[in-house]
Amino acid sequence: MTSSKTKTARHNSASKNRALGLSRDGTEAVTLSQSVTEKLRTAILEGRFASEARLQEELLAETLAVSRTPIRAALHTLSNEGLLDYIPNRGYSVRKVDTERLGDIFDVREALESLAARLAAEKGMSDSDQEEFMRTLKDGDRILSKGKLLPEGREGFSAVNERLHEAIIRVASNQMLTDAIRVCYNIPMSSDRNVLWRSYEWIRRSHDDHHRLFEAICARDGGRAERLMREHMLSVKQHMREQLDAGEGAGAAAGPAPRPGR
Repeated sequence: MTSSKTKTARHNSASKNRALGLSRDGTEAVTLSQSVTEKLRTAILEGRFASEARLQEELLAETLAVSRTPIRAALHTLSNEGLLDYIPNRGYSVRKVDTERLGDIFDVREALESLAARLAAEKGMSDSDQEEFMRTLKDGDRILSKGKLLPEGREGFSAVNERLHEAIIRVASNQMLTDAIRVCYNIPMSSDRNVLWRSYEWIRRSHDDHHRLFEAICARDGGRAERLMREHMLSVKQHMREQLDAGEGAGAAAGPAPRPGR
């Protein structure tokens, strides 16, 4: 009798979790649609689709080994995020970013992320946050220690850069600010995922900025942290503009389609 009741309770709990979109342990389950959306979002932000390239549901479904239903849902979501344009009877295409629009985007990022740096300094980093930030800085130092950026180090440094900026935004602890910055990140050419980490000298200066930002935040110097982040973002904007003018970066050329499991 007890065993029967236990099985019934487990069944009811599992049914409830499924209805709420949760896994067996009650945590949020990632749906197929969410998984497909993230794969396509990553591919777009990394520039693996050409600017203004049409995204065909049938081809994407075949490539990702799914039906067209989650593909359709993903394209709709990414269009709402501003990554895609939709034209009736023609479908979805990757949104084009020109030099003028790129400048507008980075002007906004500069304002938002400099505010995040100031808030992070004013609120202060916990000991664990400081330790994590220092570990990430050292990861970047190690990648750059050879005096040049080796091909295998490019992806690693991109991840270091992303973790450092994410840490500052997290410590700023302002959800409205975080959401606004996410909107900027979800525009292909302005995403840090798509910086072409080729110039060692520029990357070295950029990582030195990270060190100076950390010092200002730990010193609780909000004004200096804000100023340093503005200068840092201005440098990134100029670098991205040079990439765009040279025909590089997001949407410059069609890359491989996203593969299952990425």
